[in-house]
Order: sequence, then C-alpha cells, then structure tokens
Amino acid sequence: MTAVRPGVRSRTNRRAVHATRPLPYINRELSWLDFNARVLHEARDERNPLLERVKFLAIFANNLDEFFQVRVAGLRQQAAARSVYTSPDGRSASEQLAAIRPRVQELVEEHSRIFAAVRGQLAAAGVSIVDYGSVPDHHARLRERFVEEIFPVLTPLAVDPGHPFPYISTLSLSIAVDLRDPETGEHRFARVKVPQILPRLLEIGRHTYVLLDQVIQANLDLLFSGMEIVDTHLFRVTRNADLALEEDEADDLLLAIEEELRRRRFGEAVRLEVERSMPAATRQTLLRGIGLGEADCYEVSGMLDLSGLWLIAELDIPELRMPAWTPVTPPRLLPTDDEPVDVFAAVRAGDILVHHPYESFVASVERFIDQAADDPEVLTIKQTLYRTSGDSPIVRHLIRAAEHGKQVVVLVEIKARFDEEANIVWARKLEQAGAHVVYGLVGLKTHSKTALVVRREGNGLRRYVHIGTGNYNPKTARQYVDLGLLSARPELGADVTDLFNVLTGLSRQRTFRRLLVAPHSLRTRILELIEREIGHARAGRPARIVLKVNAIVDPACIDALYRASQAGVEVELIVRGICSLAPGLEGVSERIRVRSIIGEFLEHSRIFGFLNGGNQEWYIGSADLMERNLDRRVEAVTPVEDTTAQARLAEIIATLLADDRRSWQLGGDGVWRRTEELEQRAGTIDTFQVMKELALEEVEEAAVPRRPGAGAGSLDPRA
Repeated sequence: MTAVRPGVRSRTNRRAVHATRPLPYINRELSWLDFNARVLHEARDERNPLLERVKFLAIFANNLDEFFQVRVAGLRQQAAARSVYTSPDGRSASEQLAAIRPRVQELVEEHSRIFAAVRGQLAAAGVSIVDYGSVPDHHARLRERFVEEIFPVLTPLAVDPGHPFPYISTLSLSIAVDLRDPETGEHRFARVKVPQILPRLLEIGRHTYVLLDQVIQANLDLLFSGMEIVDTHLFRVTRNADLALEEDEADDLLLAIEEELRRRRFGEAVRLEVERSMPAATRQTLLRGIGLGEADCYEVSGMLDLSGLWLIAELDIPELRMPAWTPVTPPRLLPTDDEPVDVFAAVRAGDILVHHPYESFVASVERFIDQAADDPEVLTIKQTLYRTSGDSPIVRHLIRAAEHGKQVVVLVEIKARFDEEANIVWARKLEQAGAHVVYGLVGLKTHSKTALVVRREGNGLRRYVHIGTGNYNPKTARQYVDLGLLSARPELGADVTDLFNVLTGLSRQRTFRRLLVAPHSLRTRILELIEREIGHARAGRPARIVLKVNAIVDPACIDALYRASQAGVEVELIVRGICSLAPGLEGVSERIRVRSIIGEFLEHSRIFGFLNGGNQEWYIGSADLMERNLDRRVEAVTPVEDTTAQARLAEIIATLLADDRRSWQLGGDGVWRRTEELEQRAGTIDTFQVMKELALEEVEEAAVPRRPGAGAGSLDPRA
C-alpha cells in the first residue's frame, strides 16, 4: 500500500520532502480497507470461538457492501464529473479507484479462503453448510419445498429483443441462466432473483443447511419448462445508496426523505460480484446490462454474499461462542432492598459515568428515561435520536411520557444513513402520541447523543442530562463500547437546554458554557487544546494528548498533532477505523503512536484527554476527528469533571494502551502490525476481558469507597 507520498519513507530525504511538499497523509479509503482487513483477521484468528469467527466474516461482508454503496459510489461520481478535487494525500478520484481495486481483490480472496477453512471447522463441530449435490437423499423433499414455498415467489426474467435487460435491485442475489431452445438450438439468457424474503440457508437437519440459491438452481426446469438448462451462475449488484437530497428545496423533509429512499433502489450500479466460474460471455452480458466496466467486476470463490452467515453466527451453541456477558448495574444505581433506585437522587449526589456494555444500558440510561416518564414531578423530556432499535424501549418511554401530559421533544435524525425508514416510523408514532418531533437543521445531521429532563424540586426546577458517545439503542449498547455521563451540573443543564433551542427553534446561539458543540465551537476548541499542550511542552511543563476516536481524517487536526509532536508533546492515538495520520516519521511525528483495538465488542467511545501541565482535562462525546463531524454535523462533547469519573477514564485508556492481544499499531510506512507480533510474544492483556473484570470488581466493592490516589485520573505516565 502506498500510504504516504513517495520519498517520505526514506530517512535520507524525509526532511527535504517535507520542506517542499505537504505533510504526509494516509489515504482515507485505503485506511478504511486496512480497518476491514483487521476485522477479517478476527475471522482468521483460531483463538476466537468458531461462531465469533463466523460473525466477523459476516461483518466484513456488510462493511464492504457499505463501502461500495457510499465511498466507491461517491468517488465514481467525482470521476465521472472530472472533479479537480484531490484527497489530502494528493490523489484524484480516478487514482483512488485504481488503488482501491487491487486491495479489495486481495481482501475478497482472503475472505473466501478464511470462510472455506471456517466452514470445514464448523462441519467438524456439528454445524454444516452442505452442497446440494452432496445430499441426494434430501433432493425429493427439497423439491417439494421448492414447489410449495419457493416456486410461487420466483419471477424468471428473459433477455431478448422483446424483453430488455431487467432491473437488478441492490445487494440482491441473482442467478444468471443460460438456456437453449431444443427446437431451434438458439441460446437465451434469463435472470432469476433469489428472494430476499426467504432465508438464505435452509435447514435440512439439526444445524445442517443447504443454500437457497442451490435449491433454486437444481429445480429451474420447473421455471423454464421445455427449455434446456445449459448453465447457471450467481451474481450480485451493488448500487449507490447515498441520498442526494436538496434540503433547502424540500417543503416537507419527511416526504422528501421517503421519496429519496424510493429512488435509492434505482441508484447507479457501482459493483458486480460474480462466481469465479462464470464464463466471460455471461459476465460481459451482465456488465453491459447494468452499465459497468470490467474494472467494476469482482470474482468470488465459493459462497457469494457472506452476509448470509448471520443465521449461523447467531446460533445458540454456547461452546462455539464467547461466554455470554451480562452487563452489570453501575454501583451507584444498584437497587436497595429490592426497591428500584431513584436515578435522580443518585445523580444529584454526583455525576455518574457509565461504560457500556460492561455496565448496563437498561439499568442506567434507559432507567433514567423510564423513571422520568412516570415521575409526576418531571415536566419536560427532550432527547436526540440518531439510531435506535426496531422495538425501542426508549421510544416507548417517550410515548408514555407524552401520553401522561409531559412536554416531550424528540429530534429524530431521519437522514441517518440506512436507518431512515425506521426513524420515519418512530417519528410518526411519537407525533401520534403528542410528542413534539423535529427533524434537525437544514444541511446538518444531528449526531449528538443528548437527553434532558426538567424536574420540579422544591420551589424551583432542576435539570438532569445524559450526554453520551453512542446511540440510544439497547441492542447495540450490548455490542458497542460506549460511554455516557449522567449529571445534574447546572451549567451542563443550561448548555443542553440551549442546544435543544438551537435544534428545535430559531436560536442562533454559537457559544456554550461547558459543552463543546459542532459545528460551532468544537473544532476551534480541539485545536486550542492541542495548541495549549504545545505551549506547555515548549515551556518545559508536562504535555501529553490522548485521543480515542473511531476515525482521524481531518487535515487541520492532523497538522496540529504533527506540530504537537514536533514541539515535544507525547501523543497517544487509539483509532478503531480510519487513520490518515502517519506516526513515527522523523521530524514530523516521532512522538505520535497510533493503535487500534478490534475484538469482541465494537470500540465506539470517544475520549479526549489533555495533560495540561498536570491539571489534566477529560472530555467524552459523539464526534470523531472528521470534517463531517466537525463541520457538517451537530455534535456534543462534554468535559468530565468528577474526579472518580476522571480516574475511570484514565483506567480505560491505560487498559487500551496495555492491550497486547487485540491491538494493532500503525507504522510510519502506513502498515498496521499486531502488537503481539511486534513484541514477539503471545498477547495476554485483552482489553475486553480486563474491562469485564474491572466492572465486576466495581460492583463487588461498591460498599468500599475508592481511595483517591495522587495520580487518579492523570494523563501523566509518571503519576
């Protein structure tokens, strides 16, 4: 992979290069592909239980689908428009597409090889995906099932002068059928769609499955009566899924989004996947029919579309998966004498930092909204919803609160990609219950994770807030690592109130007391905090920056971190996904270290730490260091001022930096390497296991107050 500009890797000319060229950046798209390669490694790693490996195979497939639907689609549009825009590493859209293809081919081939190995190991463990031809004893029964359950929903579509090439819906699996007319000897082409409403894997015995597409292929004679089936091959089309919405021209945003969702099904094709065995002539027929070229076609060995493996990944076979983890209730929210805890009393006593999925989302955030819905002293609940589950308890609590007569205000972000339809459904249900529903600001997605509860107490009102890093989704809260702060601090309450006034009304407020808000103050403040560390370093004071985010691609932030390194600031970056910063380059980034953690849960929390000469500051929030987050989204980042909460953040960061089992480190050459390989020993410190143990210890020791130490919450490695 060419990660940085030519010459940057050479020590002899590195300084000269940077004197005449921009600072080095790793290409965003190639960095994302490297992230998905790290996901794929988890499927390869035999230390992971088999069903966990299957899960990572399916995640890789889903990730790659979205990459083509959004990122590749966007690059193709730029290339077609002959855009002069180049990425920060200096590549045009066409150059990026040319670099993406060989890397994707490499990963797709590895994906297939790993699945072949995992499939054999699954069979040895009693879970089999068998080829149709290998189970002749089941053919009669499968033909009966085909006639009864499958045949009625199939629609064969021929291609000839009277039948134009059919529309192929995005991500649907199709069968290309080569037919011969026995009377004329003429060859004909037809397409049969594998119905998405039917399960991809048909169970023919306990934990034994055959592919739906193979059953259809074996019984095509019933569809094409009187024709000879010469050959059949699977293929799959991916289309542009990004919405092209002019919000300022939409009279009704809800209706405009619904119309765009209908158009999405007919987006431009961006990828064709075919079985490796497909003849060149058939492939050319498909490419011409959907309007793609050879460079957009990817051959796949073995099973096509491994996102269908989720059925296997979710099998309830405990010995083949990670031990089930039950999130613990945060110590200060534990019920007493079997009575539910009073969340408001607990928060009044001091801020509560919650760490999901180690600590229960249901017993903390959901309980917060649940209690507010029924509390007669609560007057108002306001909340942002970016993504939530299909059976969202949070939304049900908000509906109940509205039905109780409370003022309920919900900002539903109906532009959340791939969740638009679900969010529209919830928006309408909330409106029907009497809640005030708004859809955000024109030109901006509302990505902040904030909730506000206004409660009558004594002769006045008190505001309670939750500010988090993850969505209000109980399902993902058991799979994603996120943080949330429950607080009754007056300044935070006032800030969140003002933020909702911006989101729901005509307020043009740009400054806040404690909250950092994008697109107004967040970018400026992050850069100011980095510059402050530079000042401390130059003055000889302790200076260190720790950033844990999902992505770092913003050029201004990267440049600032390069300056910090050059000034003597130690910089630790924990980046799950895309990282365009090149660490460890002489004269540029020697003091920057970058690592990534991939494993049992999805690392999703954002933590910002600044040593500040020994008076350290901590922040958590919804934003990554990306231009879209800093400039085109509404984001909220909050300071964490409670000393116990600060100590927990320091503990989390220390664990992540000590991990040698799940972690990867990025080199100045743009290559990610496993920490255990760099240290030439088997990894023993697993972030996810350590955090589980710490969560259990917190509950067990709830009655014993934490003894504050001199270094509690400190970013200084000397503390």
